[in-house]
Amino acid sequence: MGSVMSIFKKKQNSRGIPRTSSSGSSSNPSITARTALYGPSMFRKSSMSETSSSKPDQGTEKKLSSQKKQKYAYIPDNFSTLEQVTDALRKEGLESSNLIVGIDFTKSNEWTGKVSFNNRSLHAIGNEPNPYEKAISVVGKTLAPFDEDNLIPCFGFGDATTHDQEVFSFHTDHSPCHGFEEVLACYKRIVPSLRLSGPTSYGPVIEAAMDIVEKSGGQYHVLVIIADGQVTRSVNTSDNELSPQEEKTIRSIADASFYPLSIVLVGVGDGPWEDMRKFDDKLPARI
Repeated sequence: MGSVMSIFKKKQNSRGIPRTSSSGSSSNPSITARTALYGPSMFRKSSMSETSSSKPDQGTEKKLSSQKKQKYAYIPDNFSTLEQVTDALRKEGLESSNLIVGIDFTKSNEWTGKVSFNNRSLHAIGNEPNPYEKAISVVGKTLAPFDEDNLIPCFGFGDATTHDQEVFSFHTDHSPCHGFEEVLACYKRIVPSLRLSGPTSYGPVIEAAMDIVEKSGGQYHVLVIIADGQVTRSVNTSDNELSPQEEKTIRSIADASFYPLSIVLVGVGDGPWEDMRKFDDKLPARI
C-alpha cells in the first residue's frame, strides 16, 4: 500500500456550503507520506465578492479578521510518517485543533488493492483490517492528541448517492463521532451498504469542512482525507488542461485558504501516486 499525504494550511473566507446529506506511521511500513503545508500567500488573493455572496456574522468576522494577521510557512513535501507531520505542525505553533475525516468511496477502490491488498477491494471488511481501517487507526493514534474535544465529524464521498457532487455523514443526524474508535466502528458499519461509484473530487468534502469551520465561529480545524488516488482526470484531458473534478478541487482549496483549516491527504492502495504529486505541485502556481 502506497500513500501520498498533503497538508494545506488554510485561512478564512466566510462561506457556508451545506454539502452534507444523510443519504503513516513509522510502525506501519506500508503507509508512507508526502506532505506540503501551504500558507495563504501561496494562493491567489480574492475579494469577498469574488469568492462568496454571503457575509459572516459579526463575531465570526472579527475572529477571522484577527486570524488573517497570522503567517504560515511552507513545509516541503518530504515527510514519510504522520509523526513527522505532527512535529512539523507543532514547530509552526499548532498545538491544538479540531479534526474532520473524509473517506473515499469511489469505484477505483475495487482494483487499487491488486498489489497491496491481495487483489481485494480496499474497503473489503474481513478478519484482517483493510487499508482504510489501518489508516483510520494510524491517524487516530498520531493526530488525535491535536483534537481538543474528541468530536470528529466524518464524511464519505464518491459513492453511488454522492458521486462528485456531495458528501454523506457517517451519522444520519449529522452528529460527530466520539473519538476514533467510533470513527472506525461507524466505517465498518456503513461499508457493506454502500455502492462504490465516482468520479473522484475532493471539492465537496473540503466545502463541508469549510461549513463546519464557519459554524464553529472560526475555530482551527484539520481535515484528513483518506483516499486511494488522484482526482479524476480523463484520457481526453490534455497535459495543460484540468478536468472538471480537478477544477472543482482546486477552487475549493483556494476558497479554503481563507479559513483556519488544514487539509491532509492520506493515500492508500497501489496508486499511481505520480499524478497526485504533479497535481499537488501545481497548486500554488495555478491558484
